[in-house]
Amino acid sequence: MKKQITRKTFILTAVIGGIILMTAVILNTVFTSIQTVNATNEAVAEVSSFYLEAMADRRAKTITNLINNNFEQMKKAVYFINNEPIGSDEELRTAIGSLKSLLSLDRFALVDTDNIVYTQYTTYTGGSRHAFLSHDTMDKRYISTVSIYGSSKQLCLAAPTPDLVIAGKQYKASFVQIDVKDIVDLLAFDDEGRTYFGMYSKNGENLSGTKLGDFISGHNLLDTVKKVIPEESWNEHCDNFSNGVEGSITYTVNGSDETLCYVPVEGTDWMMVVLICDSVIQNRIRSISEHSLLLSRKQVAFILILSLILLFILLTMMKALSERDLAAEKENTKTFRNMANTDSMTGVRNKHAYSETEALLNQRIRENDIDKLGVIVCDINGLKLVNDTLGHVAGDKLIKDACALICEHFTHGAVYRIGGDEFVVILQEKGYDTMLEELDMINREIEENIKKNEVVVSIGYSTLTPEDHDVFERADQMMYKRKKQLKQMGAPTRPDSPQA
Repeated sequence: MKKQITRKTFILTAVIGGIILMTAVILNTVFTSIQTVNATNEAVAEVSSFYLEAMADRRAKTITNLINNNFEQMKKAVYFINNEPIGSDEELRTAIGSLKSLLSLDRFALVDTDNIVYTQYTTYTGGSRHAFLSHDTMDKRYISTVSIYGSSKQLCLAAPTPDLVIAGKQYKASFVQIDVKDIVDLLAFDDEGRTYFGMYSKNGENLSGTKLGDFISGHNLLDTVKKVIPEESWNEHCDNFSNGVEGSITYTVNGSDETLCYVPVEGTDWMMVVLICDSVIQNRIRSISEHSLLLSRKQVAFILILSLILLFILLTMMKALSERDLAAEKENTKTFRNMANTDSMTGVRNKHAYSETEALLNQRIRENDIDKLGVIVCDINGLKLVNDTLGHVAGDKLIKDACALICEHFTHGAVYRIGGDEFVVILQEKGYDTMLEELDMINREIEENIKKNEVVVSIGYSTLTPEDHDVFERADQMMYKRKKQLKQMGAPTRPDSPQA
């Protein structure tokens, strides 16, 4: 006989079911709370490590970029000075002062082979003041940390200048000194006292003078952490500092965990160190998790929706920021690449760009991946004569006029300035198809220019053939033959240099 469900049975079942359900919810909440706390503690370590590594690496790269930029600016300054008609120390100091302002070079100076240092305001003997001058000759860049005026520290960047001759005097180096305080100002940001950074030497000495938390403060980092970490771990970190290897240190002070991350600064013997108190991240993550648990007890669905909305907003913001940073990085990369591949005088591509193009074309030729290729080699007649008789200003004008003539005729080609008076034009596709026609027109104009005493350019050309891939060499040989021909027609030539 089937048993009927009574009201008492129904109420008892509902009560027991409710109790079981409430117990399950409570137990689930407690379990979730415990799991959340454990996950929070694990997340603290992961977030701290990731956050610090990113911050340290970013600051280290900022210093590396600063160093590389100063070396590039020094190279430009030396190039400028080497091409200026400087005849006295006073003129040299004036040029140095102008370049310091123009190129933002702090404490820029030159050193001759007698170790005499030339600055904007004075000259002095630098052998005892600058370590890099202890060598009779310089064949590479030197980066060192120097102390001046007691405790003030500076980063010294020196580069050899083997080809720099001014007023008959040979110069062996140029250098700049950057105040470490200026680097600190460049890296500083408002972190409300929660995150600290500093630059340290291989032995743990604080170079930046910045405070790395309350425990380490401005003391020697390695000597200080030795008190709170195992000896084996301390030895490992000392080796990392000495060998320029990145790493991280976690220690406990006054019941609070602290984590610091260090990465080497490329090109120097520095370590960039960033520190954050784990309790800062832990408190923030714990407050968020407890708040989420409290709201989940009241309205789980609402928290889920709110979390999804917040996550979507954060992801959208992160995506927007990433796209912006990526766009800025691409723009900076493009700008720096254009600067590196552009001839500053004429605005066309330079020898660096030509070398890259030549290597790529040679690879395509070896792989039989190209069938239409024309190479034109151009050499300006009489540039040395103009420089010797009329000066470098007139010579620069001749180079620009010659470049303009070449670009005017070969509008569908890539024009490169590969030397003082040498240009190369690479022609493909439409430029290749019209090459002979344009060559005929420009050569007629050049021959007329001989009569008018205007710009004259010797041009040789060659095209890629299945039998002979030495297209660059053949164009160069043809250019020299044309140069002799133009000379016989009256093209300007310096008497003591038939090929000028």
